[in-house]
Amino acid sequence: MPSHLFVAVPALSAEENHHPTPSPLRAALSHAGSACVALMLAAALAGCAVGPDYAGPPGLDMPSHWSTQPTSRRQTGTLDRWWMRLRDPLLNRLIEQAVEANPSVAKAKAVVREARATVQQTGAGLFPSVSGSASVTDNKTSAGSATAIVDTAPYTLHQASFDSSWELDLFGGTQRSIEAAVRGRQSAEEDLRDSLVTLIGDVAAYYVEARGYQARIALARRTSVSQRDTEKLTRSKYEAGSGNAVDLAKATAQAASTEANVPTYQAALAADIHRLGILLGRPPDGVASLMAQSAPVPAPRMPLPTGLPADLLMSRPDVASAERKLAQATARIGAAEADRYPAVSLTGSVGTSALSAGDLAKYSNVSWSVGPSVTVPVFDAGKRLATVRIAEAQRDQAFATFHSTLLTALEDVENALVSLSQERIRAAKLAEAAKNYREAARLSRSLFETGSASFIDVLDAERSLYSAEDSLIQSKVSAAKDYISLAKALGGGWSDPVDISTPIIVDTNTGPHFRETVK
Repeated sequence: MPSHLFVAVPALSAEENHHPTPSPLRAALSHAGSACVALMLAAALAGCAVGPDYAGPPGLDMPSHWSTQPTSRRQTGTLDRWWMRLRDPLLNRLIEQAVEANPSVAKAKAVVREARATVQQTGAGLFPSVSGSASVTDNKTSAGSATAIVDTAPYTLHQASFDSSWELDLFGGTQRSIEAAVRGRQSAEEDLRDSLVTLIGDVAAYYVEARGYQARIALARRTSVSQRDTEKLTRSKYEAGSGNAVDLAKATAQAASTEANVPTYQAALAADIHRLGILLGRPPDGVASLMAQSAPVPAPRMPLPTGLPADLLMSRPDVASAERKLAQATARIGAAEADRYPAVSLTGSVGTSALSAGDLAKYSNVSWSVGPSVTVPVFDAGKRLATVRIAEAQRDQAFATFHSTLLTALEDVENALVSLSQERIRAAKLAEAAKNYREAARLSRSLFETGSASFIDVLDAERSLYSAEDSLIQSKVSAAKDYISLAKALGGGWSDPVDISTPIIVDTNTGPHFRETVK
């Protein structure tokens, strides 16, 4: 790395030295030569940079397979549009509409637009900046002495100038800033993908839950009708003298208890439907009409491809975003380190002034200057070094966040795998129990009608049947939600391109105009 900057300037010939004022041609050639020297110097040092080079996150111990799935049984495939495996057309429509209109996704899109604009803004630091100015002023001066004051005639002065400056990125500070901005944009894009993963999972989970409450409401109503029939039968026996008041009271109480569940489930169903409306960017009752007709709880098509634990580094967007933030923090160390080195700038200006606008282009009225300037940090009481230490500490924080996010992702997948596998076993057992309780309820009721069984047997069988069938519905909902949780934990989400170019608010009439009354 050279510690000094030398700029070669061609020597003047004897004849050129004779003229105090250089010719326009020579001035232009000299100016172009200086610019070429600067360009060559900048190109030669373009690859120079300070600070650490990011080569990926430090090595972390990753399991070779999921604990519930031996390597030989690993499922492979794609997670694109995983919700299609739930085989529910209405759910598919709701998810597509949520992706288009959800406020959180719209915000994430705006963050991506901001990050892309930041890259463009930071990249402008590699190029020269040029500004121009022009003025026309009326002037009058007075010259005074001890005996008289002499006024000069008023005159109009026309002036125009162009100024330019270019800071050479000799130590890669601007390049590091651009690197940080690019990685910030990549992190924002992963955050957008994470918003979609979360949104799709939430829509699917609330939809499944709503269908579960509809099924539980229907079950409670069917069961209460059957229990009211049992109450009528008990009342008939009581009135005929073959029953007792205790059995009648228990039959009435059991039917009323089952009916009391319906309002609770209705309130929970309404809350889920309201949440779906909000997720779709609508008022709370925005999807109530679509959910008015009951439908079965979606049953996922198994299995879901899980891949390897190491795949989470790429497939799970929150992990990918945290890794990009780590890379961004690393680049910022280089930007801070570059600020400790000398800064070299090329500045130039061209100006002209004349009493007449037509004389502005005359060479005799033109003045110009061009040359390098060097700024060397001499003493700042350790401020710049402290800035580097701050950036290094922030990099360590970013790594800790990345590590924590990765561990949480592994935990999420492991928990979802265990929950899903165990819930499927539980659902099978509950289905078997419900089948046998249904037969027991039928037999006990028949025996009770003929007087061969006590009312306690009927009451117990009906109560057990309702409990088993209700638990089976809840298990189906839990299995579907565990499936959704597994898809989210694996990073499955929207795979189609997402349009982020359209802003939420489109401004109009932004050019020069008369300002209206402020509202």
